[in-house]
Amino acid sequence: MLDKLIVACIGNKCKIIYMIYITVYGIITMLLYKYELWGIMVFDLKIYNDNTAVFEGDLRYSYSDLYEMGEKICESVPERSLVCLFTTNTIGSLAGYIAFLNHGIVPMMVDANTDAELIYRLLEKYRPSFYWMPEAMADIADGHKVVFSDYGYMLVDAEVEKPYELYPELAVLITTSGSTGSPKFVRQSYRNIVSNTQSIVEYLGIDENERAITTLPMNYVFGLSIIHTHLYAGASIVLTEENCYSRAFWLLFNDKQVTSISGVPFVYEMLDKLRAFKKPLPSLKTLTQAGGKLSKELQHKYTEYARNNDKRFVIMYGASEATARMAYLPFEYSLDKEGSIGIAIPGGRFELIDMEGNIVQDSHKNGELIYYGDNVTLGYAKSGEDLARGDENHGRLLTGDIAYRDDDGFYYIAGRKKRFLKMLGKRVNLDETEQLLKKHFNTTDIACAGTDDKLCIFVTDADLVDEMVSYMSEVTGINRGLCKASVIDEIPKSASGKILYSELNKLL
Repeated sequence: MLDKLIVACIGNKCKIIYMIYITVYGIITMLLYKYELWGIMVFDLKIYNDNTAVFEGDLRYSYSDLYEMGEKICESVPERSLVCLFTTNTIGSLAGYIAFLNHGIVPMMVDANTDAELIYRLLEKYRPSFYWMPEAMADIADGHKVVFSDYGYMLVDAEVEKPYELYPELAVLITTSGSTGSPKFVRQSYRNIVSNTQSIVEYLGIDENERAITTLPMNYVFGLSIIHTHLYAGASIVLTEENCYSRAFWLLFNDKQVTSISGVPFVYEMLDKLRAFKKPLPSLKTLTQAGGKLSKELQHKYTEYARNNDKRFVIMYGASEATARMAYLPFEYSLDKEGSIGIAIPGGRFELIDMEGNIVQDSHKNGELIYYGDNVTLGYAKSGEDLARGDENHGRLLTGDIAYRDDDGFYYIAGRKKRFLKMLGKRVNLDETEQLLKKHFNTTDIACAGTDDKLCIFVTDADLVDEMVSYMSEVTGINRGLCKASVIDEIPKSASGKILYSELNKLL
């Protein structure tokens, strides 16, 4: 009876009761999970039933449609199987992902556009029992049995004799090094996903009236968090493979009356050049940005746009290792705290530590940023054997970022401790990129450095320059314009043979 009353209230848009329900439901599910009574179901699609879950082209899919699709997809997949999910921003990809998550099946998220050489490498390392892939990728199936086919996708039995053991709380594997094609994944748990989803829904105020559009790939943690939050809240998602620089994207945006748009710094830089927000966008209510630091100039520009047009522009900070979000800048502080990543999300907290490991108490003093929360993931997987590993982080994440806190408790990133860039919102590990190049070109005279808007490859062989840029663009998906190869006489090294990256940085 209570369930019927709640559904009726939601149908009548009784927002107060809806928000109370979401909060109570979230608390109960977290308690059940904590005491091992949680039954895997992450997205209870039956709550919203006839609400529109997904738009794709002229098609509309309700929450009950999504549920029924998932039942068909998972009929032939045993619980706790590892499935390699080749992601696209299509209904087949999304329906498969939600179904796997809700049935205790672990998806390994791999972009469908990944280089074939890297795909085979991943399949060999992790031995997934099934592939859920676009029908156009049939050659990857290599003659294995297709056990189900629909929605533009097919389920392939990889016929693995001895699959790797999976940790009971392991929910999903998602890449962290992203564009470098590294075989390393972040191991996210059900608790991680539910916790972070609830926090984001709370601070962004997402409800069933919201309608998001896919501007980011599904295998990228930011793009996945948009799917999580909107389906959790009974909202709608507009699926498209069009990029947000195309006319078709904006026609779809207006036709479906999209209420929010999300992007990494590069997206907002391009949209600014295209003057996308000079056009009337009456349905748009919220703009969110994460995946790297946006310039203060553009942050100010988008904030002014939002204020002048009755919208919100929300800066956020996160990482795959924290499931998605760790911090957000409340819109009311967006001008007063320009350049800040804001405050910790609901349920999380920050601290700073100095080089000796002591907690930094003073404001405006740099230290490594440490995050605590239930959304801190289990750890990494570098091979199939790692899938049985338990929680190695215990709710504590060393971000690798150097930051400071102002007098009001708002945090600012001052620099990075480790050698990685964030390009187009994806983490690029310079050490892994370097090893990838050395292996492919069979030479040790290569070193990588760069900034968030340029990956710089230093090499001593001039004949390799053009080929290196083409290879990096093809294999990693990094735009050629963001890669540069330079010839130098020799790679600077210390007496012990270590590359002197500080010398290379001077050449940038």
